[in-house]
Amino acid sequence: MSLKIGDTAPEFHLQNANTNIGDAHASLAQSMKKNGCVVVFECNHCPYVIASIDRMNNMAEYCNVNGIGFVGINSNDPDNYPVDSFENMVKRAEKGMPYAYLHDGSQEVATAWGAQRTPEFFLLDADGVVTYHGRMDDNPRDPTNVTTSELKDAIDAMLAGSKPEVQSTDSIGCSVKWK
Repeated sequence: MSLKIGDTAPEFHLQNANTNIGDAHASLAQSMKKNGCVVVFECNHCPYVIASIDRMNNMAEYCNVNGIGFVGINSNDPDNYPVDSFENMVKRAEKGMPYAYLHDGSQEVATAWGAQRTPEFFLLDADGVVTYHGRMDDNPRDPTNVTTSELKDAIDAMLAGSKPEVQSTDSIGCSVKWK
């Protein structure tokens, strides 16, 4: 079962492939900023993630400016999907990534959070409570055809002290690649 709106997100402590942003390991507590955190389950090979990279980078910058942490977690099985190995995560991060990119090799974090897709977003408030869960927008494969912006809308509502109009959506993307 996925975390639900109103649930407190469980802590994690994972190896960071992007040491340009953060230490060699990062936790949820370290990723949180004064206004909360966005946690996105993602990977290297999913075409939905690949088509969303620029938008995710922009969202990470938007979050940073607004006192919200942003962290990516790759939970895919690197044995069956070598492109999602930690070494390849490091290579992707070296190309320029404005947030920590964490490796969930045991898949314990994805299981605890109930992540099912890549990309899949969780917006946490300053207390670590889930206020939005789902997709970033309605077209992760083609940014020119995006007509909604649920994640940004939820962030803006949270910053304004209100509940997002849309609190949950179905993520659009590849399935998490389980062991």
